[in-house]
Amino acid sequence: MKIIIVGCGKIGTTIVENLVKEGHDVVAVDRSPEAIAEISNIYDVMCVCGNGADSDTLTEAGAERCDLFVAATDSDETNMLSCFLARRMGTKHTIARIRKPEYNDKSLGYLCQQLELSMAINPELQTAHELYNILKLPSAAHIETFAGGSFELVELWLKSDSPLDGMALSELRRRYAANFLICAVQRENELVIPSGNFVLRAGDRIALTAAPHEIQKLLRQLGILQKQARNVMILGGSRTAQYLARLLLTGGNSVKIIERDRDRCTELCSDLPGAVLIQGDGAKQEVLLEEGLHSVDAFVALTGSDEENILISIYAASQKVPKVIAKVNRSELAAMADKLGLDCTVSPKKTVAGILTRYARALHNTEGSSVESLYRIMDDRAEMLEFRVSSGFPYVNIPIVELQKNYGLLPGVLIAGIIRGRRTIIPTGADCIQPRDRVIVLSADRRLGELSDIIQH
Repeated sequence: MKIIIVGCGKIGTTIVENLVKEGHDVVAVDRSPEAIAEISNIYDVMCVCGNGADSDTLTEAGAERCDLFVAATDSDETNMLSCFLARRMGTKHTIARIRKPEYNDKSLGYLCQQLELSMAINPELQTAHELYNILKLPSAAHIETFAGGSFELVELWLKSDSPLDGMALSELRRRYAANFLICAVQRENELVIPSGNFVLRAGDRIALTAAPHEIQKLLRQLGILQKQARNVMILGGSRTAQYLARLLLTGGNSVKIIERDRDRCTELCSDLPGAVLIQGDGAKQEVLLEEGLHSVDAFVALTGSDEENILISIYAASQKVPKVIAKVNRSELAAMADKLGLDCTVSPKKTVAGILTRYARALHNTEGSSVESLYRIMDDRAEMLEFRVSSGFPYVNIPIVELQKNYGLLPGVLIAGIIRGRRTIIPTGADCIQPRDRVIVLSADRRLGELSDIIQH
């Protein structure tokens, strides 16, 4: 597909990177010559230096024959205008990055309708939802939900005192009465799709799939189920912090935000009357201690500096805060944070890139299946996809063992779950895929555009 990306900041550059990997014909547009020069040096894409809300720039980029147009500049208004012009020039699908809270309330649906936007995307709000899900299940390092919340993937670190250390997966299934599947294990730099004979070790990062109540049941049996974080301290008064605080307050949690800037504190006080706002420098340990760091259930670092978020989060973890999360956008720093013992980080740019990758693949779908969800997991070493099956899918009502025997499933691919109505199925060889099912597939090092791609044709 021909895809135009307007705005090559952190978010836009990550979108370009992901869509180039997907094999799309990408055009990058930015008014900064430096940003355009950097993109052209790294990626094999056409680059246009200019204003993405200018018709001449869009003509040069080829908006009249564009399949997907993504506006990801720092200005919501520029993004909306760019998408509006691109649609009028002939672009088939448009997506605008819209971040301001006032646009993301009741008016968002009206804006999308009037501007003919295919989607509005808000990195900060998406990240806030991701954080909120983790705070509901603090034992997890990462959580993704499928099928409207009826199926979950949870990533966990196995610590040195884990009861799973030294246990084979076959023994694990016999010992614990929960319906679950360990579908992937990351051990150091290697990703494994394990068999029943695989033996877990301390230090492994595991990906676990099941219905939410089954995951909670297993974690409770393992003795590692932490209570939901009710008392949360947030460092930094960013938009992500604002959205997260709203979600937490609505859920009945107590929220304290520490922010340096007095004017921003005043804004947040007005918008979040149920939160406690502290104007101060949270990088100072004495400020954190004075504000009750030792008494909180969770600490979330959301400043604009990856380095500051990592360092202060490591300090919070050293003070025995039960759950610590840091926002880290730079991949190399996220990897460093893992090595330093910080087991939970979130990245807005990765979240957005995953959403757009899913959307781009969905445009290529056939009648047989469609991509409903797509998430990169295990430090981007694998993908977890949710497909909706229609009657056009050619492999319905065939037991999975027969699929493997007669057609062959691709190496590095695993059917991790089937949702049939309200029923969640952890599949065995005897289970079949049926029309209207939602099928969850793990794919390591393979790009799946539709469900039939899992079959060795």
